[in-house]
Amino acid sequence: MAETAYFPRHLILGGAMVSGILLALAVHMLGAQIGLDLGALWRSDGKEFMPAGAAIAWWLVATAGFSGSYFVATLMHSAPSGRIQQRLRQFLIAVAVLFLAGAGQAASAPNAVPTVAGLVAGLAVLGLGAAMAFCGAYFALRKT
Repeated sequence: MAETAYFPRHLILGGAMVSGILLALAVHMLGAQIGLDLGALWRSDGKEFMPAGAAIAWWLVATAGFSGSYFVATLMHSAPSGRIQQRLRQFLIAVAVLFLAGAGQAASAPNAVPTVAGLVAGLAVLGLGAAMAFCGAYFALRKT
């Protein structure tokens, strides 16, 4: 009986983390276009406890990083054995291309946020996305 082939765990972890971070950054760029500003958390007025748009943006970025890396790690774990259906693979590739194309368009538009605040928010998103992507990939690999 043939033995089932798998990718090495470090390759799955690295690929899933990169995918989760890119997805978190894409969600950040798309969210900034519709007015979900991460930096509003630090610029809030004293009378307002926490801007809802900032809280939603943080949760969306964290969810995108975690779930994106979780699903990519799960798919990479089952990919070498051929257990992924061809239509599902094509659908996921099409969604990823369309999502990243939208993020690229959003990134090329002029930014309403000052440069330093945008840089700090981008670095915060990168850190949050990396942490959540690691957690998602780690939990997916631990499950398998």
